[in-house]
Amino acid sequence: MSDDAEIPETIRTYLRLRGLEPSARASRRRRRRNDDEENQPFTPGRDARGIGDVIADLTKQAGWDSQLAREDLVLQWESVAGEETARHASPVALSEGLLTVQCDSTAWAKNLQLMRGAIVTELMRRFPDAGVENVRFIGPDVPSWKWGPRAVPGRGPRDTYG
Repeated sequence: MSDDAEIPETIRTYLRLRGLEPSARASRRRRRRNDDEENQPFTPGRDARGIGDVIADLTKQAGWDSQLAREDLVLQWESVAGEETARHASPVALSEGLLTVQCDSTAWAKNLQLMRGAIVTELMRRFPDAGVENVRFIGPDVPSWKWGPRAVPGRGPRDTYG
């Protein structure tokens, strides 16, 4: 109070009106404006957003990014691998970071194995949310007695001389 008594009333009023001296009334008014920031013009979030941005935020919040990236990978396989390669090889499974691609022949599988580094790099660049860490190329789907989840060591079902 001693500072207020030393400054003449006209100067105190001038300082208060210019906003140089805070008053209880002005701070209440300012506080009210700050509480309602979301309705202020030119603040972040006030501009209209495109439907693509809204959908991207929705998919991110829902946790669908990785699933959508995997589906995009399958749909855009031709643009990643090339038109000729896509005619002879197609993705069939994606599990634990391993993309399995089935080829028309073992020759195509071997050639694509040699190109694995470039394909994995391109997949990781285009679809980072898909989680592809490696690619496995397999030949045509023919029945096999030796491989699979239920394979047993030894001759197996062909052992008729036992």
